[in-house]
Amino acid sequence: MRIAQVAPLYERVPPAGYGGTERIVSYLTEELVAQGHDVTLFATADSCTSATLVPSAPEALRSALGSCDPLTLHLLMIERVFQRQDEFDVIHTHLDHLPYSLARRCRTPWLTTLHGRLDLEHLDAVYKEFAEQHVVAISDAQRNQLPWVDWTATVHHGLPRDLYSYHPRGGEHLVFMGRISPEKRVDRAVEIAVRAGRRLRIAAKIDSADRAYYEQLAPILRHPLVEFVGELGDEAKDEFLGGAAALLFPIDWPEPFGLIMTEALACGTPVIAWRHGSVEEVIRDGKTGFICDDVGAAVRAVARLDRIDRALCRRDFERRFTADRMAGEYLELYERLRPRAAVRA
Repeated sequence: MRIAQVAPLYERVPPAGYGGTERIVSYLTEELVAQGHDVTLFATADSCTSATLVPSAPEALRSALGSCDPLTLHLLMIERVFQRQDEFDVIHTHLDHLPYSLARRCRTPWLTTLHGRLDLEHLDAVYKEFAEQHVVAISDAQRNQLPWVDWTATVHHGLPRDLYSYHPRGGEHLVFMGRISPEKRVDRAVEIAVRAGRRLRIAAKIDSADRAYYEQLAPILRHPLVEFVGELGDEAKDEFLGGAAALLFPIDWPEPFGLIMTEALACGTPVIAWRHGSVEEVIRDGKTGFICDDVGAAVRAVARLDRIDRALCRRDFERRFTADRMAGEYLELYERLRPRAAVRA
């Protein structure tokens, strides 16, 4: 099958550090190529892929946001995809609703995976206008934010099976990984660790928009039990996650998926998470971690970590959250959409 994958330009594919959407685009693209499909990836020029790369920005825009308008390059990329539509059996974009005006005029089937939160102002008007678009959610919790949309499917994210190694024994310390931002609640993670008397290692990205928030948190991040290690790439993440007793995921927002939870499970590391967004779809309470509603419950969960079977965490990842499973589900969607193009022709 001839497949176009269209990635956001804020990070390269895959990202060097933090970046969920571009990471999933990479895992999906590489798995599709490995299965013998002809994949063209529209992404930044510094992307690394075995697909045919169409450079659509000189480099990841995250490092150049002060000197360019990111919308400009995204619009140019969408136009170039549209101009080449007859080269593909299906066009799969990861740009949310940005391409919809051209997508509805496209002869080739166009599929969009939504990667962000959907409880934002004006989104309902957009999806009512473009109701014919084929839209995929990354969790049922995400699609419940716009329950009236004619969703094509829910496809959970997946990781390459050998990306992370299984660690049968974690350490005594806890870890937090993600962004330093109000909705990720690293402050809760610190409180949990301090009350539980456990060391906490924090690996996190700090966006310029969240710099003031980081400075506000600085006093608690200097606690003797807390170590801030900065942003990590995949190789360092294996040891970081696998060497921990648990990943803390005390979010305060409707998380659309939470890729870091599956990365922890791949290492055999259980997750202590808040009952928000997709958490109850990813973590099996009492089996692969604990789902909590307050700090007290999370502290008690830390004391019960010895009840979690780390081998079960890894098996759950292998059964539910692999890239080959994800690619297989998307291929079924691509095949469902292809006949519609033949009918129009």
